[in-house]
Amino acid sequence: MKAVAGVAGAVIALLVAGCGPSTPDYKSIWTTTTSTTTTAPDTDKPISLSTYFENIGITGAPVAPDKLTDLTVTVPEPPGWKPYFNVNLSPGTRTIAKGDTYPTAMLLVFQLDGNFDVAEALKHANGDAELSANFKQLNASTDNFRGFPSSMIEGTYDLNGQRMQSYNRIVFAEGTPARANLPGQRYLVQLTVTAFANEAQADGPDIEAVIKGFTVAKK
Repeated sequence: MKAVAGVAGAVIALLVAGCGPSTPDYKSIWTTTTSTTTTAPDTDKPISLSTYFENIGITGAPVAPDKLTDLTVTVPEPPGWKPYFNVNLSPGTRTIAKGDTYPTAMLLVFQLDGNFDVAEALKHANGDAELSANFKQLNASTDNFRGFPSSMIEGTYDLNGQRMQSYNRIVFAEGTPARANLPGQRYLVQLTVTAFANEAQADGPDIEAVIKGFTVAKK
């Protein structure tokens, strides 16, 4: 499966962990509804979430979703999908794919270190998607996700000569505190689901099942 390692979440993982800057490759999808397509204006170029965190000194480390002790983070695996492994992906990344190519779903969790304003960080949650080549937004939302602050964006973009369609959701979750009167550990949870744009409608039922079954909750 080529190009999966280029999905935005893998780049965010490196940057949040404190490595040098790179151009993220976020992608985002999943809507059959009609909405106005937009592109980020050149005069107001977005800042990626990874760059924002790097600029304010926030670091973190990837955590495998099944290793979390204070948070439950899961995605369902539709029939015909299977785990996909790539040494180029961040440790702890969970990726599932249908067959040997797209669609794919990538789930990442980062344990964050440092204080930051969640509302301000959410302003940059869609930056990576908007920076993708020839990005066209289909849908977006800043509604909370299962009680946690969140941002979602869906759209299409160009990748290696292919038109892709993708759904990307960022969730800032807080785990169950170890002791009363203490704050819980903060996490960044990211789900990115990507498909070939011309096959997105056909793959829609499976992708919708992944998105609807995505769970983030305190234990």
